[in-house]
Amino acid sequence: MKLLTGAHELNHFPENFAVAKRDENYTLTCNSKPDDIVTWKLNGDPLEDDENVELNGPKLTVLDIETPNLGDYSCWRGEEMLSSTYLLLKADEEDTIDSLINCRAKSYDCNFNCTWTGNGYTAVRLGLGHNCSKSSKSCQWISSSRRLAEGKLQFEMSHDLSPYAEESTMLELTAEAIRDLSVFRTSKRFYLRDIVQPDSPQIVKCELVNEDVNVTIDPPSTWSAPYSFFSLEHQIEYVLRDDGQTGQSSSTLIPKKISKLRVRSRDSLVLSNWSQWTPWKNVTY
Repeated sequence: MKLLTGAHELNHFPENFAVAKRDENYTLTCNSKPDDIVTWKLNGDPLEDDENVELNGPKLTVLDIETPNLGDYSCWRGEEMLSSTYLLLKADEEDTIDSLINCRAKSYDCNFNCTWTGNGYTAVRLGLGHNCSKSSKSCQWISSSRRLAEGKLQFEMSHDLSPYAEESTMLELTAEAIRDLSVFRTSKRFYLRDIVQPDSPQIVKCELVNEDVNVTIDPPSTWSAPYSFFSLEHQIEYVLRDDGQTGQSSSTLIPKKISKLRVRSRDSLVLSNWSQWTPWKNVTY
């Protein structure tokens, strides 16, 4: 049997593929009629009975799955290809989904982002819902929308949860990835509130009020509206002008004698992850 060339360069998910376990047998069935005389090919090369495969009309059994007998198996009636299946290997799942994927929602709207941080994978896709976790044909797989630095991939995901109802349904995220003709597959479940992290808020102005400074803070433009329903709490960090010491406040009233400040926010009801700090803002009078 011919060794697959370019075995480490499968950069997409084949339309039809099967995943087999190492050192086990796997049987493929041709999409043929009962009286058809069919032949089989692997990566375009004709196959015959040998120590790696057994041919039985429309069925082909691959023996003792290893890397050399992975690839594109197709069955033919004369010069007509009837069907093809890309045989891949089930990966030894050394990585966990939490070490490979970070998801974040900027608000409670229907969209959130996931970043794939795994190295060495040549094809990655994500799917939401029970259909994807069960490998159903009806799964709507999402491919990467952006390639980031250091080989990271970004995915734009969407869901149909109501932002105004109490969240009782967990999102189920499934990831599939290919490396060296092996398929890694894993799933995780989480609530949307677990991944909410607002963008940094906006410092509108600082006003003197007696012996204090009143800081006016607006939610980020990406945060859910109305703000009276999707409330945020803010935390202010400031530097004292006299001695350079830092302090923090959950109130918008802070000491007068400061040189600069910055702000971050989080959902005040579910105590979400804090946003990133705003850049430092110098305070002058």
